[in-house]
Amino acid sequence: MKAKTLLSHRDKEPEKGVLYLVGTPIGNLNDISPRALNVLQNVSLIACEDTRQTRKIMNKFNISNNLISLNKHNYLTKIPSILKDLKDEKSIAIVSDAGMPSICDPGEEIVKAVRLAGFDVICIPGACAAIVALISSGMPSSSFIFEGFLPKKKSEREKILLEISTNEKTTIVFESPHRLKKLLRELFEFCGGEREIEVARELTKKYEEHISNNIRSVIDFFQEKEVRGEITIVIKGIKKTNLLINKSYLKKELDELMNAGLSLSEASKYLARKNGIKKSVVYNLN
Repeated sequence: MKAKTLLSHRDKEPEKGVLYLVGTPIGNLNDISPRALNVLQNVSLIACEDTRQTRKIMNKFNISNNLISLNKHNYLTKIPSILKDLKDEKSIAIVSDAGMPSICDPGEEIVKAVRLAGFDVICIPGACAAIVALISSGMPSSSFIFEGFLPKKKSEREKILLEISTNEKTTIVFESPHRLKKLLRELFEFCGGEREIEVARELTKKYEEHISNNIRSVIDFFQEKEVRGEITIVIKGIKKTNLLINKSYLKKELDELMNAGLSLSEASKYLARKNGIKKSVVYNLN
């Protein structure tokens, strides 16, 4: 298939029939780029996750434009109208409440549909909390894993936590303030208390805070505190080790405990503490 040459002069007024993915600030509104402001001012309409959040930017920079709601509840139903508008040679900007569209926000399916329909998609880059937290942490950043918000379903959540516990790469996750303490306890259970992490809070805002230490110490830090603000957690990967352990004997103990009525998680936790090893080592034997 012949490659399509995308538009030139992208710093000028938005082109007709083009979908723009516009990065917005993750906190400090002054972080928005002149190019992003130009697009927001001049597109035919702006599809935003929350119109109230987008209006804060528009009011600060005296921008007036048409806004429509585009969120996790309605984005699939909006695809036909977006395609129609593009066909009618309108230009559309998609923005999330903060950061880059499609990163833990609606956008992925829309971009796919727009591309399949033959329209151009152009990204206007901006801040991303995951990257800001990563490079601020001082942890290895050449290769990393981004998990976003962990699943709420227990089995799916434990699967991701297990992967984090055994991964050699730095991992980045998002969490809401009221669930942070629960996640820290889970990280302690799966990764142990000595794993290095950083909790980045309110990035780019007035009360920006970085709490860096091992998991045990970070849990103590937040023990009596009311957690507020947007949270990004950076978790250091494990060092490759040659752990010598009789896995066949351990598997036998695991099976016996599960036959006695313990869940896989409970049995793994017990044997991990008994043998002085990580829970993930036992969990993976099942």
